[in-house]
Amino acid sequence: MESMVSVSNDGVAEIFASDDQEKAGLNPRSGFISTGGAGLLNDLQPKIVSGDFGYILEDVPHLSDYIPDLPTYTNPLQYNPAYSVVKQYFVDHDDTVAQKIVVHKNSPRGIHFRRAGPRQRVYFKSDEVRACIVTCGGLCPGLNTVIREIVCGLHHMYDVTRVLGIVGGYRGFYSKNTISLTPKFVNDIHKRGGTILGTSRGGHDTKKIVDSIQDRGINQVYILGGDGTQKGAAVIFEEIRRRGLKVAVAGIPKTIDNDIPVIDKSFGFDTAVEEAQRAINAAHVEATSIENGIGLVKLMGRYSGFIAMYATLASRDVDCCLIPESPFYLEGPGGLFEYIEKRLKENGHMVIVIAEGAGQELLSESLSSIDQQDASGNKLLQDVGLWISQRIKDHFSKRSKMAINLKYIDLMYMIRAVPSNASDNVFCTLLAQSAVHGAMAGYTGFTVGPVNGRHAYIPFHRIIEKQHKVVITDRMWARLLASTNQPSFLSIKDVEASKTEINLHNC
Repeated sequence: MESMVSVSNDGVAEIFASDDQEKAGLNPRSGFISTGGAGLLNDLQPKIVSGDFGYILEDVPHLSDYIPDLPTYTNPLQYNPAYSVVKQYFVDHDDTVAQKIVVHKNSPRGIHFRRAGPRQRVYFKSDEVRACIVTCGGLCPGLNTVIREIVCGLHHMYDVTRVLGIVGGYRGFYSKNTISLTPKFVNDIHKRGGTILGTSRGGHDTKKIVDSIQDRGINQVYILGGDGTQKGAAVIFEEIRRRGLKVAVAGIPKTIDNDIPVIDKSFGFDTAVEEAQRAINAAHVEATSIENGIGLVKLMGRYSGFIAMYATLASRDVDCCLIPESPFYLEGPGGLFEYIEKRLKENGHMVIVIAEGAGQELLSESLSSIDQQDASGNKLLQDVGLWISQRIKDHFSKRSKMAINLKYIDLMYMIRAVPSNASDNVFCTLLAQSAVHGAMAGYTGFTVGPVNGRHAYIPFHRIIEKQHKVVITDRMWARLLASTNQPSFLSIKDVEASKTEINLHNC
């Protein structure tokens, strides 16, 4: 007989035999998850709720899944004067957010995630909370804003006064000092770029990290970082659960490349696009100020070309955008050189935007391949900007006999070191407060992010299972091609391969 788990209104898990569901008066849509007869959840099994019309809730873990008889407390928010004007303080237990909002008449309702927000009951007393915040990986606009809003959210909404900042990324848990974070200390940090806590790549030692969490008496861990960092957070959560510790682990996804799946976008992305426009404008001014001027701008985008694509669409001054997802070639009919020559003859100038990961296969053919990785396991890329600049110069000086003037702008690390703009500041506030609400409500092992405009709690495994990339057979890329009027550089074989990949993903 298969056992099932029901999650009650305050999040407490109870186990029932499937034959007894009707006797117990429980609705299969109210929180059942199959555990394969194993009782409590095992490490590898997602927390899945199935319902009518193809409804599927991919739920996140809860402290009560592995710690029985946890007491709950009244949420102090209901006494908070800031929330006194709100018609409904709390999110209903069965509120969910749909991953897809466009569905066909007879298609399944699809996957949902648990909606983020405050709950009526919390699993931590305010004076017992000892939280910590850590930032890992590369820099991103908005890191300081998220840190500030976690500290202020815990303090002003939940009366939590003990928050530690872990210095220097994951290795800071066991090799660095901590910083005491108070609302006064973090008051102005959102006006600065970078992270006041410092960051690093690598340094993940699960046992040492969890030992440090346990030794310091920390019971809420907020982890800011990209897909590699979130993988580390998932491992930390599993070790905490294995030890049976009452510690909530909440991830806040950070990537300037916007390459994290499921969520609408990541914080810092809007700021990066805005900053990239300034460089594109400078390249356009340079190109239009001289005969046959070419402005070439290199932007971040290791595997995903979202910054380049959106900056191109936003600026309207770009004639060609090259991204990792769309292969291109230089010579021959329909190649980049031919297009550059055509554009220069038509307009007398040209602006090209290229993402750092674009054209790496072309570099490998002409340069000795360097198969090295950074501390996070990312492959070290060769400088496509310098390489393509030289190839363009060589082509037009030696083969085309056309005099050109090329100006190269490398904006790589400038766009991630600036403070976040207004849009990202608001976004970071919502992310931070949603993470705090989730941890206080006892949810753990989750990442928070917007899904179709509503913030949700997403299981770690969904965030780290793949990278979000530009789909070159999608409408957004078609809009870019229509805007720049550039060739797609795609063969029929490339298009069919992309469509097959999309179909496999949708299945």
